Amino acid sequence: MTLASWVKNRQRLWASRQWRRVAQFVGLFGLCFAIAIGCAGNDQPAADDAAGASGDGRITIGTTLTARTLDPADAYETFPGILLYNLGDRLYTYEPGTTDLVPQLATELPTVSDDGLTYTIPLRDDVTLHDGTPFNAEVMAFSIQRFMENGGRPAYLLSDKIAAVEATGEYELTLTLKSPFAAFPALLSFSGVTPVSPESYEIGTGSFRPDQFVGTGPYKLASFTSDSIKLDVNEDYWGDAPANDGIDIQIFTSPANLYNTFRTGGLDVAYQTLDPEQVAALEREESSGGWQVIEAGTNVINYMALNQKIEPLDDVRVRQAIAAMVDRPLLNDRVFQGQAEPLYSLIPASFDIAEPVFKEAYGDGDFAKAEALLTEAGFSEANPLTVEIWYPSASTTRSIVANTLKESIEAGLPGLVTVSVQNTEGATLWENVGKGIYPIILANWYPDYYDPDTFIQPFLSCETGSNNLCEEGPSQANGSFYYSPKANELVAQQQAEQDPAAREQLIADLQQMMADDVPYIPLWQNKDYVFAQEGIEGVAVEPTQQFLLWQISRG
Repeated sequence: MTLASWVKNRQRLWASRQWRRVAQFVGLFGLCFAIAIGCAGNDQPAADDAAGASGDGRITIGTTLTARTLDPADAYETFPGILLYNLGDRLYTYEPGTTDLVPQLATELPTVSDDGLTYTIPLRDDVTLHDGTPFNAEVMAFSIQRFMENGGRPAYLLSDKIAAVEATGEYELTLTLKSPFAAFPALLSFSGVTPVSPESYEIGTGSFRPDQFVGTGPYKLASFTSDSIKLDVNEDYWGDAPANDGIDIQIFTSPANLYNTFRTGGLDVAYQTLDPEQVAALEREESSGGWQVIEAGTNVINYMALNQKIEPLDDVRVRQAIAAMVDRPLLNDRVFQGQAEPLYSLIPASFDIAEPVFKEAYGDGDFAKAEALLTEAGFSEANPLTVEIWYPSASTTRSIVANTLKESIEAGLPGLVTVSVQNTEGATLWENVGKGIYPIILANWYPDYYDPDTFIQPFLSCETGSNNLCEEGPSQANGSFYYSPKANELVAQQQAEQDPAAREQLIADLQQMMADDVPYIPLWQNKDYVFAQEGIEGVAVEPTQQFLLWQISRG
């Protein structure tokens, strides 16, 4: 694949990913609370169909998320990732409740060659797939090769990194990388890097099985439709048996229907996506309503991308001034009702390595600092700055964020700064971001795996650039067009560095570079909420953002 076609593919993947995931937030603020309470809709289950009413050992879960496919070689959305995490296993996973990477289908962490290119992984010898096929290194090699070659949406995650996959023993897998990558074991925990049966799947471009899953996990797929998904316990599972007798998932067409069905006892668990008023109501009524509110952080970051191709954003003082204008606590109070956290680095605060570099450099709503920077850059009331912010038209959340920023900035710097808020259809916006059309966009980012690299490399690296502008590469696709040979060097060094302390220092340097050069401005980090009826136990969102269904039980 040529560099140009690679970049085009990455832009397409990034755009589709942004649009699909931003769509999760559609309507968060568009439904008034009165309608939410008053409208249950036709997709509310009958009381005798709900596990909450039946009292058996199966657990019912409601969500507004949808699953396009369950083929691990093509699934690249949030909800299919959760399902695959529960239907399958991976070479490595995370100890529940922690961010400690531990072996799962592997028996120990990889042995890494001195040059950082060869990973040798010993495998379990007591695992059987759902169709009775014995698990071994050949099955794992087949599954990884299929992930890379079939051309699915997440294929590049491995194909960009892996040069060769080989079963070097019946229970030994050897992976050879194209270049050193310290985060590789974490990448192997991605939900799609799960073994599938060679009897049910094949290697071939575009050869996908979206409505089935035959793997190794604690559940088997019993049924899969557009409005419901059923998971049955895998009685032959090699590991600990699930704490329940199965999972019944109902997919709702609106947050209002999900809210009402849970509130009236028709579901055991409600998870994603309720609007802020509904979340606040369930929190207020927790004691009287007889349910539990489980709050967790997320690794989803929300940010501005500042396009350095467009004047005056090519002036770092202007970008720094805009960073000083942003008042994150105001956004959290007015827009999110406290259901978010201010974000001061592109690396989420859930990582110990994250440093609040933007808070230290620019504070929140520091209009005196912003005015001083703009004055130095030649702006005045006679020559005011116009800031143009774009967002996808379907995202009511980002509309409110953009207009709150406008009101705050224009009140803080009257006559000096005017904010123009613009929107366009989401698919159009994401398709054109890499073309450099928009000065500033409001966007979000869902990590592919739990490592700081996934919040650094896609934002700061660039394959081809000149005159401080990226011509082809990730920062171009992300809309900032940031180009720094020093940043490229540090990104490559942290990816290759095997010593944790040395890598931590490199990542700290990159975070400081983000704050100095301001190609992006971090804004907020979402909170995640799960609601469970009284007597439902084991409900939690993991620090890595996974939702472990096998832990849930009826007390």
